Amino acid sequence: MILEDWLKPFLEIPIDAYFALMTAAVLLAGFLRGFIGFGAALIIVPVLSLVLGPQIAIAVLTVMGFPSTIQLLPDAWRHGERAIILPMSLAIFTATPLGTWFLVSIDPNLMKIVISAAVVLMVAFLAKGWHLDKKVGRPILLLAGTVGGLVQGAAGIGGPPVVAVALSRAGAPEQQRGNVLAVIAATVFSTIPPLFYFNLFTPKSVAYGLVLLLPYSIATWAGSRYFNRGGQRHFRNAALIVLAIIGLATLAASVWNALNQSS
Repeated sequence: MILEDWLKPFLEIPIDAYFALMTAAVLLAGFLRGFIGFGAALIIVPVLSLVLGPQIAIAVLTVMGFPSTIQLLPDAWRHGERAIILPMSLAIFTATPLGTWFLVSIDPNLMKIVISAAVVLMVAFLAKGWHLDKKVGRPILLLAGTVGGLVQGAAGIGGPPVVAVALSRAGAPEQQRGNVLAVIAATVFSTIPPLFYFNLFTPKSVAYGLVLLLPYSIATWAGSRYFNRGGQRHFRNAALIVLAIIGLATLAASVWNALNQSS
């Protein structure tokens, strides 16, 4: 009986066009995660939200993404800058529970509009060659981490604010990617306790997360391998392009949803 209860959520997953769409999104997202260190949530969450709803989508992403986060930690440890990573990570862990409260309490559309616009603006500055000072102050790092944590908890897409700051630091692609991997790991780890607290790790979300874990992990490995085999020369441009596309798409979708809800 207990075994049947565990197997039931897996057996209830329909193998249909929606499942194929989710798998395709997971493969693309996993490759981006391995290659540029972020972008997975910004592809997976909208697609899974369409099929499963936003609360389940964020829980599925957390279950699915945890092993890959561990998989990429050695690169973050070798190449990341502690002075950049630690303040942002501390702020992320502090702010994410409040963001998760927003997820279960209020409509996060307004927050996503503001954050998406900020991301697009930041990308424009970075594309023009703008960099933060070498000794960037902790207030900026703490602010980026706080915003990232709030958006991570509320919408599962807290990467852009912290990634934009990480990319604004001049340095080798390996160093920039190490910073990105570290702060994205912080967003993943910070999501777990509040999801447990609000009971969002349901049998359904865990089942979907475990089923999609294999294609996601394989795609992440492929993206990481591509980076280490010459892809690093395309890293910064690819990261900025992904940030810009995601920022504009999220901004448009959030505005559209807000207008539809108000009409």
